Amino acid sequence: MSEFAFELELCAHLESRREGIIARQLGASVADPGGRILDVIRVEPGPAFDDRLALTSESIPDAAIDADVGTGQARYWKDAFDCHPDRARRATERACEIGFFERERRKGREYVRQVARYPDWYDRIVGIENKPDLGRPGDLEAQLRTDVSLALVDEVVLATESYVTGAHLNRIPDEVGVWRVHRDGDPTAAGSAFEIEVVRDPSPLAVDEPGIEPLETRPGRTEIAVVEPDAKADARRRIAERAYGKGWRTYAFPDCGACRADDSSAATLPRCAWKGRVVDAGSECGPSCAGYDPASDSRPSIDLEAERDRRTPWIADPEGKRRRQSGLDQFD
Repeated sequence: MSEFAFELELCAHLESRREGIIARQLGASVADPGGRILDVIRVEPGPAFDDRLALTSESIPDAAIDADVGTGQARYWKDAFDCHPDRARRATERACEIGFFERERRKGREYVRQVARYPDWYDRIVGIENKPDLGRPGDLEAQLRTDVSLALVDEVVLATESYVTGAHLNRIPDEVGVWRVHRDGDPTAAGSAFEIEVVRDPSPLAVDEPGIEPLETRPGRTEIAVVEPDAKADARRRIAERAYGKGWRTYAFPDCGACRADDSSAATLPRCAWKGRVVDAGSECGPSCAGYDPASDSRPSIDLEAERDRRTPWIADPEGKRRRQSGLDQFD
């Protein structure tokens, strides 16, 4: 099975069986942004999860959360940020667009305030690295060692379809949990059962302590950065926010009549009738494929956002908490 199909089916399984927000392909670095991408993230709800659900369906800009903008008196937007003005302007516009800020004008100046305090909405964050075939591990060992030494997420798990031997376990950090995925019947067929066997439970990582992030490896030497707890806390919040707004249904359906909308995995996935499996429209579909069918009448029309709204706690169109303006500087 392809790693793409494995990832989508794992997300569908976790979404249907475990509480929280599921997302995929999110950055998990601090000193080297983009240096580490986790395949799947699961964010567990915190004490104010319902308040986050009611606020906005989108990711809230990090700069807007950090800005000195409260729910009381509105502030001149330029005085509320401690960052580059261009970043502050973008954050202000986006926060107003998604309903986290509300604005008013006074004597030609723009003032903003939060519609509600940013809630303490998430708890533990679990990172999952997908490697269906351990016979082709790639940089797996180095990736998992980075996750453990940085300790940006609370737990790290390796998910695979391979039989896991003692040699496999010895090559990855002891803190990493291991899941083996089983399917009943033909694994390429729609509706095959997807079950997780816990080979090893993960150990909690020290997210509240300084972490070590490898940056560049040279013969006999590895450059590292020490990441302080405050920087890790900020990065964890960014991960949680990005996961909330993005989710995991970020895939497209191929513009091809051979593609079918397969909802047998507790989510609607793009399954190619010609290839007999879930496919990645961005990398393996198109006129160059021998099975390409340009017939337009059979192409699926799927609203993945609506599906997420129906099947998860996430709310696509919350009422929000924007107050109704009654004057230049007064709100109901």
